[in-house]
Amino acid sequence: MIIGAHFLLFSKDAAADRAFFRDVLGFRAVDAGGGWLIFAMSPAEAAIHPLEGNDSPPDASQGILGSALYLMCDDLDALMASLRAKNISCGEVQTPRWGRVTTIPLPSGGKVGLYQPSHPTALNLNSR
Repeated sequence: MIIGAHFLLFSKDAAADRAFFRDVLGFRAVDAGGGWLIFAMSPAEAAIHPLEGNDSPPDASQGILGSALYLMCDDLDALMASLRAKNISCGEVQTPRWGRVTTIPLPSGGKVGLYQPSHPTALNLNSR
């Protein structure tokens, strides 16, 4: 029986990005030992996109598919204002057909996506 999902973010400064998720984004976490935080996530959904180009995900040698993280929100402007109040400048807002999207910069120099969907979501569907 599948009980959940666990995704990985690969970071050049994992400690700083963990602190950002905890302190700035407000995600709760458990310490799995030695400061290795595992975060509780909001409801999630998964979409399968075609692979483009010759890029390989970090675990490609094991046949594991690549992924991208987009945090979802219901009011992009309000969340961006909240992040600005914490001295976090999001990327330029784009408006593809599926919603309004930006990026959140992480202390490591990486980014995660942030978007307000305009499409139906699967967030409230029962998993079983």
